Amino acid sequence: MSLREYIRKMKGSTRGSPPRVSNEEIFWSWTGAFLGISGIACVGQLFFSGNDALLMLGSFGASAVLVYGAVRSPLAQPRNLLGGHMLSALVGVICWKLLHQHLWLAEAMAVATAIALMHATRTLHPPGGATALIAVIGSPALHNTGFYYVLMPATLGPLILLLIALLVNNIPKSRRYPEIWF
Repeated sequence: MSLREYIRKMKGSTRGSPPRVSNEEIFWSWTGAFLGISGIACVGQLFFSGNDALLMLGSFGASAVLVYGAVRSPLAQPRNLLGGHMLSALVGVICWKLLHQHLWLAEAMAVATAIALMHATRTLHPPGGATALIAVIGSPALHNTGFYYVLMPATLGPLILLLIALLVNNIPKSRRYPEIWF
């Protein structure tokens, strides 16, 4: 491939903007995201407040976009939601434990390896990359949780999002969730 062809690929396509979704779709996406994130926040406050355990991760916001705003996407399905976060958390913890003396390397290795593992296991979920990175760049309290991070928050949080998604995404006739379980 010539340099000119390589640069030309960066122009993108001429398809234009994606179509606007209906007001109903916006409403159900908002409702699901509000309830899903509220669910994680409430469980975290009720059961884990006052100790170093945390339940909310920034990557759950991105998962909410997929699970409530793009319900038919392969990246939003339960296998991807749960598997992506769990595998990525495991990778992140391992990278922190082995490479924390070289933070830049631990960060890069965690994200890249999480992507590769999610591809290999058919659990690609983009927020999983953030979950892996958070395991490396998190606070000392988060690092002290060690492999417990994989269970709480990286498994419990997505399970709450999934439960709410099952309830909310199947209310309107225009939606069905999930498309596939495994």
